[in-house]
Amino acid sequence: MTRFADIQILRYHLDGFELLSPQQQRLAYCLSEATLWGRDILFDQHGSHNLDIRRLLEIIILCPDISHDSEDYQQLLTYTRQLWFASGIHHHYNATKFEPQFGEEWFREAISTLTTSHTWLRDYPYEIEDIIDIIFNPERYPKQVNRRDGDDALLTSACNLYSGVSQDEAEAYYDTKKSGAGECPPSFGLNSRLVKRDGELVEEIYKLGGRYSAAIEKIVYWLEQAKKYAESDAQRQVISLLIDYYHTGDLRTFDDYSIAWVKQTDSEIDFINGFIEVYGDPIGIKATWEGLVEYRDTQASERTRRISDNAQWFEDHSPIDSRFRKREVRGVTAGVICAAMLGGDEYPATAIGINLPNADWIRAQYGSKSITIKNITNAYSEAAKGSGMMEEFVADEATLMMIRQYADHCDTLHTDLHECLGHGSGQLLPGVSPDALKTYSNTIEEARADLFGLYYIADEKMVELGLLPDMEAHKSQYYTYLMNGALTQTVRIPLGGIIEEAHMRNRAIIAHWTLANSNAARLVKRDGKTYLVIDDYAALRQCFAKLLAEIQRIKSEGDYEAARQIVETYGINISPELHREITERYSRLDIAPYKGFLNPRMTPTYTADGELDTITIDYDESYDEQMMRYGQDYSVLVDS
Repeated sequence: MTRFADIQILRYHLDGFELLSPQQQRLAYCLSEATLWGRDILFDQHGSHNLDIRRLLEIIILCPDISHDSEDYQQLLTYTRQLWFASGIHHHYNATKFEPQFGEEWFREAISTLTTSHTWLRDYPYEIEDIIDIIFNPERYPKQVNRRDGDDALLTSACNLYSGVSQDEAEAYYDTKKSGAGECPPSFGLNSRLVKRDGELVEEIYKLGGRYSAAIEKIVYWLEQAKKYAESDAQRQVISLLIDYYHTGDLRTFDDYSIAWVKQTDSEIDFINGFIEVYGDPIGIKATWEGLVEYRDTQASERTRRISDNAQWFEDHSPIDSRFRKREVRGVTAGVICAAMLGGDEYPATAIGINLPNADWIRAQYGSKSITIKNITNAYSEAAKGSGMMEEFVADEATLMMIRQYADHCDTLHTDLHECLGHGSGQLLPGVSPDALKTYSNTIEEARADLFGLYYIADEKMVELGLLPDMEAHKSQYYTYLMNGALTQTVRIPLGGIIEEAHMRNRAIIAHWTLANSNAARLVKRDGKTYLVIDDYAALRQCFAKLLAEIQRIKSEGDYEAARQIVETYGINISPELHREITERYSRLDIAPYKGFLNPRMTPTYTADGELDTITIDYDESYDEQMMRYGQDYSVLVDS
């Protein structure tokens, strides 16, 4: 598979897709097209110049008059592949701007070769100069998302979710909207760009006739086509509500859609489509666009059904203050699925599990849906085999043998617990805003869900439910989780850098807090190499329980200062000496620290009267071919 920079591209396969009915396959195809048409939206949300930069790079790549043999061209190709992967000029994980390894003089010469045949290049020289400066000037847009304590998170971030608006102004604006909104507030700001015009704050709503209208029109067209093949009236109503939301941009309609989507659980085909997650917003208010089409793995879903059927038991026995527990857990559904198409913020890098919707009041009143994505986790597992990673970093042979025996199963089960129960557990105290933790909200929420999974994976209930073979199995998850959080995840951070991504901060908090506040685990050095040693797994579980109780308290009470303290103390900084050691050991293994996926290609045939007929799946497309095809076939926000 393709390998470039710090990334390896994998494939996922649609196992069992051929067993779906023709109607279900047509539905999946239409939803997949709706997923692919959101690509340009995400590029623009990640940065205001990303679409023009992508267009310029692709024009250069396609130009027959530019030699492909030079080192500069090959470095430009690597840079372009990074941009495709990240949906912009900033790294998809650490949000720092890519540094071009091709020369500026060569780049200018390449552009001059194009200008006679491309009117955009000829007619907009100042725009081209701006693009060149953005690419080569390290002071222009250095961070896509900046959450460094003490900085203005909005004015120092390059993401295109705000324009000319300070962090204090944005937070005050949305605090005013939320005041008096009642117990079931819409997710204010979720689907808009906030800009300052003539001294006034204005929201540019993402909808038909609004911002991103041209792309949303395509999404809506394919959602309308999907309605023809819906498996039930309830599913057709879900799609109709999403279409209504795209027409109006009304967040109350989005809530109606989310509630209907949660209730609709009896279909083989399901999907996510829209402005969903807020990780790309430095202050956690605005959502980036994502899409996923999925179909159920019935056999594997039996595992998650056992978990969701016992959701109330898990909530009642959680080691948190009783004030923060839900008295009645409602509507928790979970399943194991196969991804059929990834889009937006789920492509090429994707989650292995998802729990939605995000609105706390919808979770409390109607529940949530959780999925574990089987064909993605299988692809990751296959790619990891034989890498030498565990052999290098695990402390001893006995622990390594335990990990080999149990790790794949426990990794999946921890994801199930994280998504199915962790995110859906607990409750806010009355009057606490879901946005009270501001820039620390995402990190605290991920830590809460991970700790829930870590605590319960060691419970006898797991064996009783037939989810684990014995009470030894959980130890593999405890070891690999802490090893990752304290040691191996640091290979994703450039030397001298800090941890900035929410999930990585979460894992660092859990590992470093545990090492600092418990004798259950420790780091040791042997022959110049640092290893994790766990001395007492039972005590480690109690340590996780204590931290879970505190993290839940922080969220339930909206304790911003406590969130800031725990994140800044345990979740951000890396020991320079340890960082250098781990990076050097990892580099000798020659493993790409990040992985992403190519989508399968769906090719339809049509009947004589123009209706969808058969859907063919193939996996022959290369990374470059897929990205160039998407740029050609699914771009409506880029001028020709």
